[in-house]
Formats: sequence, structure tokens, C-alpha cells
Amino acid sequence: MYEYSEECLEVFLKKQGQLFDEPVAESLEEAESFLEDCMAAVVDSLEEVREYFEESGMDVTGLSLGELEDMEEVFPLEGGRYLIVEG
Repeated sequence: MYEYSEECLEVFLKKQGQLFDEPVAESLEEAESFLEDCMAAVVDSLEEVREYFEESGMDVTGLSLGELEDMEEVFPLEGGRYLIVEG
């Protein structure tokens, strides 16, 4: 089981509205549980975001790195890392 950093949980709580119409978590504990349930991933670069989606069967070959970063499933973290949550 993946352990999510506090930053990851806080970013998800703050920005979950970009992916969901209604909040799915209201506390750090609920955020962690939700991310675990949906097997959210943390990757180290936009190139790894692309690899993640390609491995999931999504065709992202024509998307620029900026377009990948703007996807509603992608939550930028500090240090160039990204949280990917599939809703």
C-alpha cells in the first residue's frame, strides 16, 4: 500500500473540485483513505505522467507536457512531482 505525504493529501483536499463535482474527502484521513481506495499514483515528472496514462491505455501521444499538466486527474506537487487520481 502506498503512503501519501501530508503535502499530497493537502493538495488533494484543496483541489479535489477540479476532478469531482462534490467533495469526496473533508479531512486528511478521508483524503488518504480515498487515494488508497482509488490507487492514486505519485510520479516524479510530466514524462512519468505520460507513461502512467499510456500504460493505463489512454492515448496521450499528441498532448504537450503543458496539456498533460492541465488534465483534471493531474495534481501538481512541489519539486516537480505529480499526484494522479483517476475518478
